[in-house]
Amino acid sequence: MRVAIAGAGSVGRSIAMELLGNGHDVLLIDKDPRKIKVYNVPNAEWLLADACEISSLEDAQLERCNVVIAATGDDKVNLVVSLLAKTEYGVPRVVARINHPNNEWLFNESWGVDVAVSTPRLLSALVEEAVSVGDLVRLMTFRQSEASLVEMTMPADAPLAGQRIGSIEWPADTALVAILRDGRVIVPNSDDPLEAGDELLFVTSEDVEEELGALLSGGR
Repeated sequence: MRVAIAGAGSVGRSIAMELLGNGHDVLLIDKDPRKIKVYNVPNAEWLLADACEISSLEDAQLERCNVVIAATGDDKVNLVVSLLAKTEYGVPRVVARINHPNNEWLFNESWGVDVAVSTPRLLSALVEEAVSVGDLVRLMTFRQSEASLVEMTMPADAPLAGQRIGSIEWPADTALVAILRDGRVIVPNSDDPLEAGDELLFVTSEDVEEELGALLSGGR
């Protein structure tokens, strides 16, 4: 997979190293020469250019990219890069970093953003996930489909404990995608029983989150 990352600061370089470690081809783009630190990510391609300029994106051959990540520290830049990547080059997947929470409402499909990542919101969700038992916690929203990744840790008195997954009538547009149990990741099948203490990860539509939470908590 070929990935272009706009923004070669600490965030962009960290993402690049992770992707390279997973066997992907990575191009880092930044207009600031001070951020072109090839020695930090030697296996990446580098381009000194303004990612908001069409000519720069042509040099980057953005049409060959499977994913574009707008990871600069400027929300305006990230929005422009996302829009150009989607509308001018038809990049299948565009991920954008949100720096300021007040701008979160802009990062949607109208600006070409498929997945928006807000660091404050993500940290808040992770804190909730760490301390919440019996409450449904939204971890991420997929803008393109309006679906969300949500999590719930089942309490000791969970009404669904002991029931087989296949016997439970889940809300519409809801999929149980993973169970975290005793340090293991379990891919659920219909015969697996749920256990108290299970950390359940669902992909679900936003309009049934309340129904799903009520089902898991027994309406408490």
